Amino acid sequence: MGSTAKISPFAPAGLPEIPEVSGVRFATAEAGIRYKGRTDLLLAVLSPGTVAAGVTTRSKTCSAPVLWCREQLKHGRARALVVNSGNANAFTGRKGHEAVLITARAAAEAVGCQPEEVYLASTGVIGEPMDATKFAHLLGDLAAAARPDRWEDAARAIMTTDTYPKLAVRRVPMGSGEVTLAGFCKGAGMIAPDLATMLCFMFTDAPIAQPVLQRLLAATADRTFNCITIDGDTSTSDTVLLFATGLASQRGVREIRDAADPALEPFAEALYSLMHELALAVVKDGEGLSKFVTVEVLGAEDDRAARRIAFSIANSPIMKAAIAGEDPNWGRVVMAVGKSGEAADRDRLAIWFGPHLVARDGERAPEYSEPVVAEYMKNPEITIRVDVGVGGGRATVWTCDLTHDYIAINADYRS
Repeated sequence: MGSTAKISPFAPAGLPEIPEVSGVRFATAEAGIRYKGRTDLLLAVLSPGTVAAGVTTRSKTCSAPVLWCREQLKHGRARALVVNSGNANAFTGRKGHEAVLITARAAAEAVGCQPEEVYLASTGVIGEPMDATKFAHLLGDLAAAARPDRWEDAARAIMTTDTYPKLAVRRVPMGSGEVTLAGFCKGAGMIAPDLATMLCFMFTDAPIAQPVLQRLLAATADRTFNCITIDGDTSTSDTVLLFATGLASQRGVREIRDAADPALEPFAEALYSLMHELALAVVKDGEGLSKFVTVEVLGAEDDRAARRIAFSIANSPIMKAAIAGEDPNWGRVVMAVGKSGEAADRDRLAIWFGPHLVARDGERAPEYSEPVVAEYMKNPEITIRVDVGVGGGRATVWTCDLTHDYIAINADYRS
């Protein structure tokens, strides 16, 4: 898939040690779906009684695996997850659905469950038919070989243009005991809200009823993965799944059946923390990036309006190009606020680049110093803050710059 991308400047020095999550095992394989010499197939085997929660892309041209997952989330039972990279199985018509059925049936036979208890995700090139017979026969051996300590292998198998695997873990006090929450994700390009282009899979041994888990995941995704953007493009394949085996109940942890149960609070906080970390990891591996950018908007009519303004700034190619060039061109922020369609008081507008006030009361700030702010723009992490002066709405989104390397990566993505 194109030339080898340079490792992100924000790649971590090391990966976290992920402990075993009771009832979860992984195996990977080189199926040759598109890539040569690397793994591209993941099977996660889940213990009986596991429940699943999920959110998927709102794209009107979503993939066959997304449609499959939506159907299975209606009951929420789960025994297996199969993920392939290299082919998105999107815009593939009846053949795409047939590939889904072949995969689900093969995984069900391998694990010993019903096909409807298998969840599927695919990532890669859109519009190319996927021959599931190239890898379905591997699932039996993968199920037999699956181990609980293969977290890094699992994270690497789902990568496409990612330059490093993205993993996170939390240990969470829950009632009289402790549960583990861990996950991994992929994503580097075609990233925009609903959900950003990514796959994210999280696993816990916490005993939480499926409706409670679903409600919690949806609310948390809106505050994390739906607040990031790299290029403003929403993928056909976005999928976030959270699996709960419930096996911590064998250690005395009480099952949570009510979203208002106070015992859920520590888990909810840990889930937000973990998903926030993974969401930022996606942005920090944005294709070709050199800068990580936080956009904060306040003073909007409401939070929804603030978010729209923030994304107008974060998705502006001309703004992102200026950041890549370390140019403090705050006039492009003014432009992006104005085009958002949301209310803003031009004569009360204020803009900061980091700690530096660059504009206020509708004009350049008297204390603005181009050399000082230009020096700030050399930092690897940039914050842009805007007060639009009409209300109390606030929002924060995260993005990156737009570089020549982004163009190079996507110009030959399929080669």
